[in-house]
Formats: sequence, C-alpha cells, structure tokens
Amino acid sequence: MTVVAGASAAQAGPRQTVDPTDPDLGPNVTVFGPETPQSEIQATMDALHEQQVDAEMSTDRYAVLFEPGTYGSAADPLQFGVGYYTEVAGLGQAPDDVTIEGAIEVRNRCLADGGTSNCIALVNFWRTISNLALDVNTTGQGGCEATTNFWAVSQAVSMRRLDVRGPLSLMDYCSAGPQYASGGFIADSRFDTTLVNGSQQQWLTRNSVLGGGWSNGVWNQVFSGVTGAPSEAAFPTEPYTTLETTPVSREKPYLFVDDQGRYNVRVPAAQTETSGVSWDEGTTEGRTLSIADFYIAKPGDSVQTINNELARGKNLLLTPGVYDIDRSIDVKRADTVVLGIGHATLTAVGGAVPLTVADTSGVVVAGISIDAGSVESPALLRVGKAKGNNHKSDAANPVTLSDVYFRVGGPHIGKTDVALEVNSDDVLIDHTWVWRGDHGVEGFTEGVNGDTERWATNTGRNGVVVNGDRVTATGLFVEHFQEHNTIWNGEDGTVVLYQNELPYDPPTQEDWNQPDGTQGWAGYKVADDVERHSLFGAGVYVFNQNNPEIVTENGFTVPEAPGVRLHHIMTVNLSAGTIEHVVNGVGDAVPPSTSGAPEYVVDYPAP
Repeated sequence: MTVVAGASAAQAGPRQTVDPTDPDLGPNVTVFGPETPQSEIQATMDALHEQQVDAEMSTDRYAVLFEPGTYGSAADPLQFGVGYYTEVAGLGQAPDDVTIEGAIEVRNRCLADGGTSNCIALVNFWRTISNLALDVNTTGQGGCEATTNFWAVSQAVSMRRLDVRGPLSLMDYCSAGPQYASGGFIADSRFDTTLVNGSQQQWLTRNSVLGGGWSNGVWNQVFSGVTGAPSEAAFPTEPYTTLETTPVSREKPYLFVDDQGRYNVRVPAAQTETSGVSWDEGTTEGRTLSIADFYIAKPGDSVQTINNELARGKNLLLTPGVYDIDRSIDVKRADTVVLGIGHATLTAVGGAVPLTVADTSGVVVAGISIDAGSVESPALLRVGKAKGNNHKSDAANPVTLSDVYFRVGGPHIGKTDVALEVNSDDVLIDHTWVWRGDHGVEGFTEGVNGDTERWATNTGRNGVVVNGDRVTATGLFVEHFQEHNTIWNGEDGTVVLYQNELPYDPPTQEDWNQPDGTQGWAGYKVADDVERHSLFGAGVYVFNQNNPEIVTENGFTVPEAPGVRLHHIMTVNLSAGTIEHVVNGVGDAVPPSTSGAPEYVVDYPAP
C-alpha cells in the first residue's frame, strides 16, 4: 500500500511545485498498487468502511485510488463496503485498466431495535465509485447476500465510467424491511447482466449500456442515451422515460496514471446527441492535463492563495477535507478545471459565496460539495454575473458542473438565499443534489417543535435559480427549500430527470402560502415569460410531517406557451400534506389517503 502523505499545515506560500510522479494528495488519500498484499487492502478498506458507514454528519473525507492492475481473484475475491464521504476510483486511462474481482457495496442501514429493523437506504448519501471494471464475485458471503453486488444508495451518489460484469442491484433486498432507496445516478458505464432497480424511487441512467436490460421501476426511472434501455411505451404502468440520445453531455474529469507513472487529469469534451459509453472505441475524446498544471489544495489553505494560483493559470485540485471559505474562490479563466476528490467540501463562512465562475466558456467544476454556513449567503455557487447580460458562453464548450452537491443544514446550522444560481448561457449541470436538510445534528428539539425550529433557523429560499439561456441539466435533484425549489427564467432550458421533495417543516399554511394567497410554492417553476422549455421525467413529492394539513396547489407551474413541453411528470404523497394538482390545475390531488400512489401527467400540454 502506498499512502500519499500530506502536509499537516496550510501551504506556507502561494507557489507550489508538483512532482507528476509523486503528487502530495494529502493525508486522506490512499493509493493501492497491484503489488500491495490483498490482506492489507482488505484490512484498510474494512477499517475505513467501519469508520464511515454511520458517519452521515461527520467532517471526515476520503479517496481510495487503485493503480492499473488486477485486484482479487476467483478464489480470493476482494470485497468491501463504501461508506459516507468516500470515493473509490481507478487510475487507469480506461475503466478496464483497473479490474477488481469481488464486490464493492453499499448496504441498508438498520436504524431501529439495535440495528435489526427499519432497514433502509434512504439516507445513504455522499459516495462515489468510478473508472474501474468490477467482476462481481460474492464467494464467501452467506445466503441472500451472495446473490448480487448491492449498491443501495440515495442522493449525492454517482457511478461513473464503470464496466460491471455480473449481477448488480440498486437496492439491498436481504435485510429486514422496508428496504426503501431514493437514488440516484449512473453515467458512462456498461453492465452485462440485468440491472435490478428494486425499490429505487427515481433514477437517471445516462450514456450507458445495459447489456442485460433493466428489471423494474417504482415512480420515475429515466434513461438518456442508453443502449438497452427499456421502452417508455407502457408509461405510466411501467414508469420509464427514455431518450434515445442525450441532448448535451460531458463526462466528468478523472485522474489517471500514464505509462511513465505520471499523474494526469483527463478532461472529456462536450458532446451533443450522444448514446452509449465514451470509452468503448478508445480514449474518451477530450484533453489531458498534467497534475503539475493544478494547484493541489488542502484544508487550511487560504482563499487568497487559491485565487493567486488560479490567476497564474493553474487549475485547482481540492483534496479530501472540509474547507472554511470566507470569501469567494473566483474562477475567471476559460477552460479552468476545479476537481474535488474524496467529496471535498467548501463551507461558507461569514455569508460568503464560496465559489463563483465568471461569464466564460469551458470551465469544469466537478466532485465537490458546498455547505451553507451560519450567516446567510446570497448564493453558494454562482455561475456568471448576477445582473450581467454580456455572456461569453460557447455552446460547444459549456461551463459544466458534474457531481456538485449543496447542503443547507445537517451537520451545522446553514443559511442561504439561493444555493445554485446560474446566470450564464450554455451551462451544463450533470448531476447535482441541492438539499436543505430535513434532519441533522444541529441540536434542535425533537418532534414538531424541532421541525419548527429548523424552519426558522436553517433557511433557504430557492435551491436552483436559472437565469441563463440554453442551460441543460441531466440529473437535477432539489429538495426542501422554503419557496420554489427550482425557478427557471432562461429560454431554451432542458432538464432530463428532475426530483423534488417539498419541505417537511412549514409550521402553518400561512408560512407556506405565496404573497398573492396561492396555497404553497410549486416544486418546479418556469417563469411566466419563458417561451421554450423542455422537461423529461420529473417528480414532486410531499411529506409535510410538521403539519399534515398543509396544501400545495400545484407540483409544477409553467407558462401556457407552445414551446414549453413537459413529458412524463408526476406528484406523489409520502403520507402527510396534499398537492392538489400536478401542473397548472391538471392532474388529480395527492392527499395522504393516496400515499405512495403517483398521479401522472404523460404530456403537458396534452397533444
């Protein structure tokens, strides 16, 4: 085992020299090579999983990287779990350069009766697996557990750039019930056997290959550019939404080690109308940057140091940890890459906007989380000037956000006006979870009083506000904000899978009503003057546990315009509160008596 040692203190000065063959990736990055004894790998991974499996609100962050080679064998498979804030990735140029024979798994957490009941995956957040081949081998596991590789997850979890050979299930069906899961995201991956969706409420699979097909669906399963995807012809009996190609895509940047042992970052190019994986006919199209072209940041580095390095032309690699950000990290130069590993987290301090991206082209921000702080921020990530109108965008080279997650509350009190604000044109959002926390360890009292305290303390008006034109989102998950969760003001927006839960905690109807008296705020709002907008596969859920008498008039609100088209949208009740209609007064109500039964609208407006 090679542990990449890290400095214990912040960088002493603004200049940094990086050895491409031995970069200092910090103390929370572990790199294994094929020469590492398997017993050592197993012991390390078991210890990390034991530490992180219940660490939902911790500040620990980790990345585990595998150099090219084969790990595990038919007789002695390598099997391990992946806990919170853990990234597992191969360092090959192609997924098959790193092969693990065994299992890489996430199981249900059993939250009651001493860990024997109420077994669910509903809060299995914040973990990543990418850029490797997995030959599923569950030898040695007993009974039900030996039937498949379990990946029972929910939001803020991505599977990217995988080649999976053998059975894989997106739920854990072996533990005590109810076994619910609420994911999730797959991109640029290939599977050779049937992929079991199981109890997953919603899921997006993008630009992948399902060699054995897809087994089932619950409410909202979306496929975009996926070979072997199920047909949507039986919708909503079979809740599939299938696009033959993805309108705009760019795969997430990834680390790899070349034949000379040098670390690099591959930055895939943007594509339009694509399907299948990016790597089956050779190297993914794009450009390669040496790790020496990056400033490698560690928690404790000052924002001034980071901004100085960005101004000198460096890209930014954020190593695992939590960064307190008291002023904006400003990304101004076209084609800059900001890549986080191990779920690196930026926390706003003093009301700062932790990250801003200028009106430019080609910037890629990937693999980071952004947390609100105790002083309200106007935004947590702002792309483009708030009131600018001179957008220097490039549709062929869009600013791209990949696996960028937002959190308001949870581990500590959080406040923001807006989480993600997109002002630039031609931006691509490829998988985000924007979460105002419905639970956490902030110290609120139990029960209804605690919910009311959360409503008054962890504040967030909107999750996502899009002002730019021609913005595309593939995998937009936004939850629990206190007005419209998403507001789309720009023209020619396209969203492929939208998932939203309305806030759990409005204390009274008056707290939840709009100023004009409208009951509640739609989970998805397209501005009244927008003329062209497309939405594919979307759901708004209600669970007003603080006050089950709360009413929301519409799940979706959009203008009546020929160019505004919604395809396969739904509302559902999770047993508290009521949504009266799906969209613009169309669709039946979902009160508590309909709990778990979706109300679908196939197309709006109807053809």
